[in-house]
Amino acid sequence: MDGDSFNWHDFLGRWQEEWVPREDEEEYESEEEHEREAGGQAVARLGRPGADEVAIAAAEERLGRRLPPSYREFLSASDGWHVDQMAGIYQLGGAADIDWFQDPYDMTPMYEENLGDNPREEDVLLAGMWQRALQLETDSDMSYALLDPGDSDQDGEWALYVYKGWGGELPDRYPSFRAYMEAMYRGFHSVRVERPDFENATTRAQDAHVEAARLLALRGRYEEALPLLEEALSFGRPRSAALLTQIRHLLAPHSSQGYGNLVADPSYLPEILPVEAMAPARGEWRLGGDDHWLGMMAACGAARKTAETVLSTMRDGTYRYAPPGAWGRAVAEARESARWGATDAAWRVLRDALPLWEAPGPSLIAPIGLLADPVLGPLITPERGREILATPRAGVTGPAPAPVPDLDPPGLVWLTERAANRWPLDGYRCVWAEGIDPSRLPDLIGEEGAGLGAPTDPGKASWRAPRPHEREGVELWEDRAVVAVGRTAEAWSFAFGGHSCHLNELFLSPAPAASSSGRAVVVWRDPRRTSPGDHPTTFHLSVAERGEEIYAFTVRGTEIQRSGAIPGALDPVRLFRPEDTELDRELRVLEALHTEFGLSLPRFALTQGRLHTFTTTSWTRAPRSGEGFAYAYIGRARR
Repeated sequence: MDGDSFNWHDFLGRWQEEWVPREDEEEYESEEEHEREAGGQAVARLGRPGADEVAIAAAEERLGRRLPPSYREFLSASDGWHVDQMAGIYQLGGAADIDWFQDPYDMTPMYEENLGDNPREEDVLLAGMWQRALQLETDSDMSYALLDPGDSDQDGEWALYVYKGWGGELPDRYPSFRAYMEAMYRGFHSVRVERPDFENATTRAQDAHVEAARLLALRGRYEEALPLLEEALSFGRPRSAALLTQIRHLLAPHSSQGYGNLVADPSYLPEILPVEAMAPARGEWRLGGDDHWLGMMAACGAARKTAETVLSTMRDGTYRYAPPGAWGRAVAEARESARWGATDAAWRVLRDALPLWEAPGPSLIAPIGLLADPVLGPLITPERGREILATPRAGVTGPAPAPVPDLDPPGLVWLTERAANRWPLDGYRCVWAEGIDPSRLPDLIGEEGAGLGAPTDPGKASWRAPRPHEREGVELWEDRAVVAVGRTAEAWSFAFGGHSCHLNELFLSPAPAASSSGRAVVVWRDPRRTSPGDHPTTFHLSVAERGEEIYAFTVRGTEIQRSGAIPGALDPVRLFRPEDTELDRELRVLEALHTEFGLSLPRFALTQGRLHTFTTTSWTRAPRSGEGFAYAYIGRARR
C-alpha cells in the first residue's frame, strides 16, 4: 500500500470481500445496496460504483476547491462507503453528498480561547479547522469526518479529523483520507478477531508476520520484529499485543505494562502475574485499590488466592523470581550477589545465562518475570533491557550483542556526586568490617534484636525510619541509624547510612564493636548546616582492630581533633588543607581511604537497587553529668 503502488480498487475490493458483520450488529442494509450470496450468507455491499470525472469535477466546482488526491481517487473507485460504525462514523457520502461543515456548533471560539500566548502550530490548525473543513459523513453517532484544506502536506493531502461529539475529547487526526481509511480497515479487522469464521488472506498474512516476529525476537533481532508486531497489533491479531508489550517493557523496564489474558495460561502465570502486580505493589494502583486489581486478575483467569499471595510478597519484598532449569540456577546465583550489592557481577551472571532461558510457550519471548524480582528487577536498566532483547535465547542461535559496560565506579569518590546520590541529605556514614560476612553485622553493631530486613530501597528505609521521639524505650539522645548492608568487591562488609544526623560531641564510634575479626573503619561526613544552629562541614574517621580503636580524627571546619598513630597517607593536616574547597578535601580523603584500605561502595545498589537493612546501636553515648543535650526534630511527610 506504499507510494504509487496503492490501488483503491484492490483495497476496497479486499475490504468488501472480507466483510462479515460484527457479532453485536445486524447486517448492514439500505435501499441503494444489493446483496450477493457467498457460501449461503448474505453479504452487504459496502460501497457504490465509482463517480466519474464529470461528477467529481462538478463537486469541486460547487465547493470551489480541488479535492485532495487520495479522496479524489477514492471517489473514482467508490462513490461513498459504509465505515462499519468505526469511530462513530457509519457512512461516508459520495461526491454529491459532501459539503462544507461551516462550524454549526461554534467550536471555533472555544478552541481559540484555549490557544494561549504561545500556541503550538497543531493547536492553531485545529482551532481554524471547524470553519474551513469539508464534511464527509452522511450517517454517524454524533460524530463528524472533516477534511481540512488548511492542514495539508507537500503532496496536497488534507488532514482528516474525526470528532466524536459525545466524547468531549479532541478530534482524532489522520494525515490524509487514505490514512483514515487504512486505519478504519485495520479497525474492521481488530473488532472481528475473535470470530471463528473471520479468516482470510489478510488474517493469515498478519499471523505469519507475528510468527516471523517471534522468531526474529528470539534471535535477538527485536528491532526487525517491532514493525511486524506493530502492524499485526493494528489488525488485532492474537499474540501480537503480548509479544510487543514484552519488547516495550524491556526497553522501559520500570514502566507499567499490562499483559491482558496472558496471565490466564498456567504456563505463563509465574512470569506474568508478578509483573502485573508491580504497579499495585508500588502503590501506583488507585482505582478500587487491591480489590479492583484482584478482580481484574480474576477476570483474566488468575485464581484470586494466587493473585493475593503474589501481591503480598511483591509488596513486602519477599517475592523471588524462580524459573526452572539452568536459567533458574543462574537467577539464584545472581540474586545472591545482588542482595549484597554486587550488581555488576550479578548482571554478568544473568547475561551469560540468557541463552539458556527457555520459553514456556509461543507467547513469551523474554524472561519478563525478572523485572518483578525485588532484588534483580532494579538491575535491568533500559540499556540492559536492550541487551536482553538483543541476545539470542530459547535455543535460537545468533550473534551476541556487545556487553553493556558495568555501572559501578571503583572506590568512593562517587559519593561526591550529589546528583547521583538520592539520599535526603548530602551527608553519609559507613562502617566497613574486615573478615566477616555481612549477615553478621547486626550481631556486632545492631540494636538489641536487630536482624536483616527484606531487601528494600536503602534511601527510603533510612528516611522513613522512626525518630527517637517516635520509639518507645529509645532515649532522645540516641542516634540509631538504619543502614544498608552489603559486601564490597574487596571483601569488606559494609553498613551504610545515607541519612546523616548531626555529628556532635556525644559521638561514639561503632568501629571497635565491628572489628571483632579484624579491622573496622568508620567514616562520617556531616554536611554544613545553616539552621537550626550553624556548624561547618564535619568529617570523621576512626579505625579499630580486634575490638580496640587504634586511631581516629574529626575535622570541623579548620579544627582538627586526633588520637592514636595516624598513618601519613591519612594525616588530616595533609588531607584537609585550608586553601582547598570542601569538594577537593572530600575527594582527597575518599581517594586516600580507597588507596589505604581498598574501601569502596556499590553506587548502583545504594542509589537504585535493593539491599538488606537493619537498625544499629546508638552512634552517640549518654550525656555525662554536667553535659547539656538538646533534641529538635522538624518533620516532613513520609511517603
